[in-house]
Amino acid sequence: MIRTVILFIFAGLAEIGGGYLIWQWLREGRSFYLGLIGGVILALYGVIATLQVFPSFGRVYAAYGGVFIVLSLLWSWGIDRKTPDLYDWIGALICIIGVSVMVLAPRH
Repeated sequence: MIRTVILFIFAGLAEIGGGYLIWQWLREGRSFYLGLIGGVILALYGVIATLQVFPSFGRVYAAYGGVFIVLSLLWSWGIDRKTPDLYDWIGALICIIGVSVMVLAPRH
């Protein structure tokens, strides 16, 4: 289970970080090289997701979606200095509960 959580966190950081660098390039007028690095990091995100032990692509990405939401709020708070409000955190908690059901459910 620890490996699953760590891979979700690394995948999230790669996706958010890569997307953020491309955003900086295209929306904020920063260097093309930031966009290029962002693209490489986004490709790395795709590789990290394949390291999960789940047999189903859809289930991995669905479960990862909840983790991504929480990491996005933390990124916004820590990097962009935009504090999430109570409703952001309630929504994120609902998503994590959903992810927990998907990941921890007994399956045959």
